[in-house]
Amino acid sequence: MTDHAVVDDSPSAQLSPSDRAGLEAALHEARQGQQEGGVPIGAVLLAADGRIIGRGHNRRVQAGDPSAHAETEAFRDAGRQPHYRGMTMVTTLSPCWYCSGLVRQFAISRLIVGEASTFHGGHDWLEEHGIEVTVVDDPSCVGLMTDFIQRSPELWAEDIGEERS
Repeated sequence: MTDHAVVDDSPSAQLSPSDRAGLEAALHEARQGQQEGGVPIGAVLLAADGRIIGRGHNRRVQAGDPSAHAETEAFRDAGRQPHYRGMTMVTTLSPCWYCSGLVRQFAISRLIVGEASTFHGGHDWLEEHGIEVTVVDDPSCVGLMTDFIQRSPELWAEDIGEERS
């Protein structure tokens, strides 16, 4: 009898250990945001050596601040840096235009997207402008957002700037 190894060639399986840890930390942030009654999106900023230097979750509802997206919260948490080259933004969901602009403005080198099936943000645009992008389509990220969108369609529409009648 021959053993056949199962090869997982999904983007998730190809993440480095520090990128995988970053995605797990971003998922933790997303779940924390959900527990607080907010939109379950999380993000972390990784230094060039893979250390988490900033973390955050969408706090628009909790803070009453429309700019408190997960990526901006992680960026703020990291504090002032001399530059952002070599750094990686890890987010559970494809970043909106606002957050994509932040990544491009500060020349963050890499972006890891937990999923882009529930929302296709600006990650293609970032890739066109030289940012290394990996879309993982992680089942935990997809499930978290799918459940949220079904439970809170009005809040989701507000978060993405979609007017509902």
